[in-house]
Amino acid sequence: MALVKTLTAPISEVMHGGVEAYSKKVPQYFDGIRRDYIAALPHNPTAKILEIGCGDGGTGALALSERKCGYYAAVEIFPEAAAKASRQINEVVVGNVEQVQLPWEPDTFDALIMSEVLEHLVDPWATLRKIHPLLKRRALVFASSPNVSHRRVVSMLIRGEWNLDNAGIMDRTHLRWFTPKTYRELFQSSGYHVDSVKEATPLTKKAQVIVFFTFGRFRHLFMTQVDLRARRD
Repeated sequence: MALVKTLTAPISEVMHGGVEAYSKKVPQYFDGIRRDYIAALPHNPTAKILEIGCGDGGTGALALSERKCGYYAAVEIFPEAAAKASRQINEVVVGNVEQVQLPWEPDTFDALIMSEVLEHLVDPWATLRKIHPLLKRRALVFASSPNVSHRRVVSMLIRGEWNLDNAGIMDRTHLRWFTPKTYRELFQSSGYHVDSVKEATPLTKKAQVIVFFTFGRFRHLFMTQVDLRARRD
């Protein structure tokens, strides 16, 4: 049975795009499954995995069903999504990861998943340092965030605009913005060894041609989502 820890979020959480902001999201916002992350995990039915921002728990349910772990814990800010996740994974802490006290002992987890999370935080650097001790040495880390240096954003800035939206790169609940380079630096400065930073989805053929003939200098212009793989040092 899953264990749900309900923690009351202070008013500052709501002021910084917390529960109130996420209550306006469509249900599909919380049901994404990161099949690519689960595929990259080793088969280890004794492993423990931590996910920050688990949504309705679909990624964790897949990890458990494929025996990539034996225990899956998560933190989720939105209570309704957390309630759904609690029916699929082992443990859910309900609250803002920046403000709640995490209940786990040091060196607990074999892997960390943070899919589309860090851009929503006030201080992602502090959060990564907060989580760091909970991971075992050499624990695998999977993270992704929107790429603010995408060509569409660059074009918007050239026009002198900054238009927010309800989803995507310009999601109005985003508090932080990253390029592939600054995303790498975020993790490196927080005590993680970064193995790779690349696009989350394959580039189109046209983009591949442009990247090839420009020697990769403008690859970031075609990356919608930054995908990072790292390990705890």
